[in-house]
Amino acid sequence: MRKLILALVMMAGPAMADPVEGLWKTKPDDNGNFGHVKIATCGAALCGTLVQAFDSTGAKRESENIGRQIVWDMMPAGDGSYADGQIWAPDRDKTYAAKMSLAGDALSVSGCVMGGMICRAQDWSRVK
Repeated sequence: MRKLILALVMMAGPAMADPVEGLWKTKPDDNGNFGHVKIATCGAALCGTLVQAFDSTGAKRESENIGRQIVWDMMPAGDGSYADGQIWAPDRDKTYAAKMSLAGDALSVSGCVMGGMICRAQDWSRVK
């Protein structure tokens, strides 16, 4: 019986990853700095953690935000869209209601505060 169970588990293979999972390069912020954000599942949602920071010349830099979750509660909404999430912008120390849209190796990330009165958007690129 154990051999049958083991064979069934091995045939099932790994769970399918969401296509947005992976490492993403942000656009430069107001200070010219950018980062690499790793997007992964967090329970039923997706989250993104800053894993590396860079200065305006592209050199790695120290940052107290490395390891900090900057995207959370992002839910797949179908057709490469994600909604109902939050994103924190380190350069402004603000949290925005966020959504994302995936098209190949480009990820459009946008967020708004004050009921949609103030919004920001960036296009991130997949790090290969």
